Amino acid sequence: MAASKLPALSLSLQFGRFKGVERHRAALPRHSVTRWIRHALDIDGEITVRIVDADEGQRLNREFRGKDYATNVLTFDYAQGPVVMADLVLCAPVVAREAKENRKTLVDHYAHLLVHGTLHAQGWDHETSEADADEMEAYEIEILAGLGIRSPYGK
Repeated sequence: MAASKLPALSLSLQFGRFKGVERHRAALPRHSVTRWIRHALDIDGEITVRIVDADEGQRLNREFRGKDYATNVLTFDYAQGPVVMADLVLCAPVVAREAKENRKTLVDHYAHLLVHGTLHAQGWDHETSEADADEMEAYEIEILAGLGIRSPYGK
């Protein structure tokens, strides 16, 4: 974000009950989650972040997107202005597996997915066209670089 003052954020950070949840709590201290999301916001936001297990992640993806598998992040956007209002649901086992497969730290992968989900909450969409995907990816890389995190795309 180019502006010197970051948008305000009202954050609710929630963790489901599942085996290994403490590892995910440790990777997601409230101050870090707040920082990552605020850097991806263009205006003030009210965002709930919920970390879930594979069963809840799969159920939500099936019910709301018609896809019967757990995915890394789901964005439920309710308003894009005057305040961004959204829920970001991240599936802990999927995030952990992807981080390991891609040789990323769990913290960096969560940071990327929270930035990604926050952009979706503001109307960014990488599934509309290749140009939109390239633009969103470039913006994610820029935001993450400002946070001291390497490109998640190997660029």
